[in-house]
Amino acid sequence: MKLIRFGEPGKEKPGILIGEKRLDVSSVVEDYNESFFENNGLDKLAAAIRDNHSFPEIAQNIRLGSPVTRPSKIICIGLNYVDHCIETNAPIPQEPIIFFKSTTALCGPDDAVIIPKNSTKTDWEVELAFVMSKKASYVEESDAMNYVAGYCLHNDYSERAFQLERGGQWAKGKGCDTFAPLGPFLATLDEVKDVDNLSMWLSVNGTKYQNSNTSNLVFKIPFLVHYLSQFMTLLPGDVISTGTPPGVGLGIKPEPIFLKAGDVVELGIEGLGTSKQLAVAYQP
Repeated sequence: MKLIRFGEPGKEKPGILIGEKRLDVSSVVEDYNESFFENNGLDKLAAAIRDNHSFPEIAQNIRLGSPVTRPSKIICIGLNYVDHCIETNAPIPQEPIIFFKSTTALCGPDDAVIIPKNSTKTDWEVELAFVMSKKASYVEESDAMNYVAGYCLHNDYSERAFQLERGGQWAKGKGCDTFAPLGPFLATLDEVKDVDNLSMWLSVNGTKYQNSNTSNLVFKIPFLVHYLSQFMTLLPGDVISTGTPPGVGLGIKPEPIFLKAGDVVELGIEGLGTSKQLAVAYQP
């Protein structure tokens, strides 16, 4: 299945994507939230689809929101592609680098990205994200995929001056509003043949800067589930983003390139759709 949420910000309803058709499933699902995943919602929804429920079609011009409602946490993995470590002059991690994005950063796949007040170095990062299907604590790597609901496209926007030049942890450059556009959909595991071999790309104003493959991940999804669950309980609906490949603005030579108002960022991952964000200046 491909899960979507549609409607105005804060008023989204659950839907599904079948081919090019968007269908409203709010008659059988309240929302794609912690309760949905925790209470076997994916199987119940699949059964409702098999029973040929008559779901209303959604107009193509209606906004898509994040495919999951606000999770308990958004966990990100830093420096998880070898070439990205090289371009940013960072050592290859011996263990995953963990940071959090604020849940207020979450937004729809085609919503505008707001360049924060006083920002000088807003950057892009195409990433593969996955969503937890059930509560996970001290999970064995061999059992980890039984805790994953599915995969989605994520742009881990980063304000590099806030992140790297203001002291403290990375989170202050990662959690700004609109810095986590997710989707367009959440693809369940059966929709993706080989998650470790998906092409991924990102362009700015039509110039492609990132062009890689999930095969280049240092730490794969089963290990990440196992590893993270040693330090915290992962809850159903939690979003984990796996890191970005080379080609971020910070690493461009001879001079880094950062986003300005009016720039258009487009990105995609094979089998997980595409998204597009217009950069706009912060307005109080």
